[in-house]
Amino acid sequence: MNEPRFRLSTTGIFAGVTAMAAIVALSNYLVQFAINDWLTWAAFSYPIAFLVTDLTNRSMGPRAARMVIGAGFALAVVLSLWLAGPRIAVASGSAFLVAQLLDVAIFDRLRAGRWWSAPLVSSTFGSVVDTVLFWNIAFLGTGLPWVTWALGDFAVKIAMTTVMLLPFRLLMPALPPRLDGNGAAKALD
Repeated sequence: MNEPRFRLSTTGIFAGVTAMAAIVALSNYLVQFAINDWLTWAAFSYPIAFLVTDLTNRSMGPRAARMVIGAGFALAVVLSLWLAGPRIAVASGSAFLVAQLLDVAIFDRLRAGRWWSAPLVSSTFGSVVDTVLFWNIAFLGTGLPWVTWALGDFAVKIAMTTVMLLPFRLLMPALPPRLDGNGAAKALD
């Protein structure tokens, strides 16, 4: 198979890592605050992480997206330990890593389809995995209403996945695929 090769951008990867770490750390802090028996505030912030991954993947390819995920993961776990404690940090890190890597793989397979199919399908599957892993690891056995929080969180993630299609579409012209015309990946610029 002749896969396209993408040029990487140091600035783009730095922006993605910074955004990813901030989103995940903020979400891990906000998950501690319930809105009601169905939602925590993190339900509204975390889905933006899928937008960051998908825009990175679109512009610089799956390799760059995995770099953003890896570095964002490391920074977010450290920040989450400080902001939310070890159980939330472990749950978040585990769920984040698996869900985001799944998002990258699905997005990459669907990238040639309609503009909305790759981000919608990859973020939806990533949200399912993230929800199941995070809520079970973070709150199982705590006596808190985590099952209803998980259901509410998932419903908001799906709604946010749909809403995030708008910024994805609006940012597409500013972040076109950076393909290497020679068929080989170039070094970071």
